[in-house]
Amino acid sequence: MKPGRPATRWRPPGAALLALALAWALGGQMALGRIDPALVVPWLLPALLPLAWFGRADAPRTRLRANLTALAILLVGQGVLSVALAGYLPWPQLGVTALAGLVAATLADWIVQRAARRLVAKALIAKLAAILWFAAGHAALAALYEEPASDTPVTMLSGLPLRWAGEGDLAEMLQRGAADDPALVRLQRTHRIALVDSLADHVPRAGAVLLLAHPRALAPQDLVAIDAFVRGGGRAVILADALSGWPAPHPTGDSRNPPVTSLLTPLLDHWGITLGAAPSGATAAQTLDVDGHRLRLFSAGRFEALPAGCTPQAGARILLCRLGAGEAWLVGDADLLFAPLWQPLVGDLAHLRRADTIEWIGARLDGPDYRAPLLRPVWIAQNRR
Repeated sequence: MKPGRPATRWRPPGAALLALALAWALGGQMALGRIDPALVVPWLLPALLPLAWFGRADAPRTRLRANLTALAILLVGQGVLSVALAGYLPWPQLGVTALAGLVAATLADWIVQRAARRLVAKALIAKLAAILWFAAGHAALAALYEEPASDTPVTMLSGLPLRWAGEGDLAEMLQRGAADDPALVRLQRTHRIALVDSLADHVPRAGAVLLLAHPRALAPQDLVAIDAFVRGGGRAVILADALSGWPAPHPTGDSRNPPVTSLLTPLLDHWGITLGAAPSGATAAQTLDVDGHRLRLFSAGRFEALPAGCTPQAGARILLCRLGAGEAWLVGDADLLFAPLWQPLVGDLAHLRRADTIEWIGARLDGPDYRAPLLRPVWIAQNRR
């Protein structure tokens, strides 16, 4: 078929629409509530191979024009969808997709034109190349979305079952091996976490940050140490859950289970902060967008009494408080650390995560020293879903 005929003119739009459809239905956009242009990268070669095959008899210049047209339609389509559904253009993602598209188009053209003479061999090479491209695309995206490691030392105190999470006694855990909770594993991947059981005995050193994740009842000297650390210029991230939904790993009444409600009331009272009761009967996670990050909370409480130095966010479920020379971020929910609320759809692939929980906490821990990954999820805005 000669170039210029109707079927030929529809090949580039068809390839672009195929890539868009694959990214939406199978690439994670629909399942995750996202419209990231970069999520189309693993599907570029499978979408461009048919374009190369049906245009195999065309002149090189015609094939080049067809590929460039398909990529242009794809990028414009993803850009329009990003603006319409997320409210902005993700230029870094569009740039990565454009570069990957040029490589995929060149590879598809080489496979069809030069890879092998026999049709069966050519088909096998195309299939193998598509599989390898798919795997390499996901590996590259996982690295581009991964939060860079930080040098910030973090002193962490928590009543959640994060260390050696699971059921059974000590002998069983030793036999089975350590199985830290995914939240702790992820935090330790990017930060130097020191998990302690007392702040009075382990006062954060200069330059360290304090992370309180729904701790058990603290001794007065611990509360004094927290207050002195923050007012002295320290930074703290505090998760104080009004009604924890974290699964109890031990029988009811066992003191090793996480506290049902926050036991930080004495500290909050001292700061002039009141955490209201969590809504009863919550059966699903609540999705919130905070500072460009997507968080998923469960039965989060609202902060009701606020001192002058506190700024509420996310409907007063989150506070940024200036206390003395330091600052404290407070969240009325500790369930946001619960892995099923934020873990990736598949494996440990950062670009397929359900929420930005760990990244948001990391940014709060690092403060002005936070280094964002090259690519960030493009979440569909709540009022547009």
